[in-house]
Amino acid sequence: MKEITRINHLGLRVRDLKVARAFYEKLGFVFIVGPIGPEPVAIMEHPSGVNINFILNASEDASPVNLLMDVPQKHTGFTHIALEITDPEAVKAQLAELRIPITETVDLPDGSHFFFVRDPDQNVIEFHRPG
Repeated sequence: MKEITRINHLGLRVRDLKVARAFYEKLGFVFIVGPIGPEPVAIMEHPSGVNINFILNASEDASPVNLLMDVPQKHTGFTHIALEITDPEAVKAQLAELRIPITETVDLPDGSHFFFVRDPDQNVIEFHRPG
C-alpha cells in the first residue's frame, strides 16, 4: 500500500509502568500520557519521533522470560525494536553509565554495527548503525 508512510508507534506490553517508564526515560523517551483507555495504555515518545505505547495489562505473575527470544520453540511475533544511531561508542558509554548491560554485539562486512540490550520485561532493543 503506497499510503503507508511510516511506523506510527510500537505497542509493548509491560508489567509495571513505573519500572518501564524509568528505564525508557534513561534512553531519552519522554512520558506523554497514561494510563488511558480500556487496555490501559501509557505513551512515551523519543525526540527522534519514536513512539511507544505501553500496554499495561501484563500478568503480575508472567514469566520474566521473553517467549519470542529465550525459549527453544520459535514463536511468531515481533522480536525486537531497532533504534538507528549515529555513534555506537557514545551510546555504549551512556549505557555503561546507566548500568544497562549489552547482551550481544554484531559487526557486518558492510560496516553495519549493532548491539542489543533488554528492558526490565526482557524486551529486546537493538541499537543499529548502518554500514
